[in-house]
Amino acid sequence: MRGEVASASTGRAASGASRRARAPVLLPSAGSNREPRGGPMPIARLSAALAAAVLLGGAALAQAPDAQPDHAFLAAPQVDLNRMYRVDRATGEMGSCQYAVKDGTVGVTLCFPAGEGAGPQQPGVYDLVASNHSREGGVFRVDRRSGRMSSCYVLGEQVVCTPLSR
Repeated sequence: MRGEVASASTGRAASGASRRARAPVLLPSAGSNREPRGGPMPIARLSAALAAAVLLGGAALAQAPDAQPDHAFLAAPQVDLNRMYRVDRATGEMGSCQYAVKDGTVGVTLCFPAGEGAGPQQPGVYDLVASNHSREGGVFRVDRRSGRMSSCYVLGEQVVCTPLSR
């Protein structure tokens, strides 16, 4: 369509009558890297294209996954215990759940809240590490930033932890 006159609103070639009624916008030839002979893209179209790019780019950023999950999970190393531990990676708060058989049902999940020493700690980068002891029901809570660690396990109906130490 080199040299054809296009409608500013539709971008299609216009008939002779409407060519005179609207401001012409010249279209570049296919494969051309040059601006149309009429000058740069009209401000309204340029603004709309820029706004669309910003909105689409912002939507992509808003949907980007977190670099680090909020919690870490680890099974207790004890081979005959069906228990999982959970730690909040930022605060170090602990929790634990395990499966239990219940007659006439598919079973239940029993969860144990944070007890002594297992609540929120100083901000850090917390994780869970298991020992290789096959009869150990607890896990280590480690702060990867400071190098401190504590031993955590279920006592009664709560998760308890020793004080963080190096």
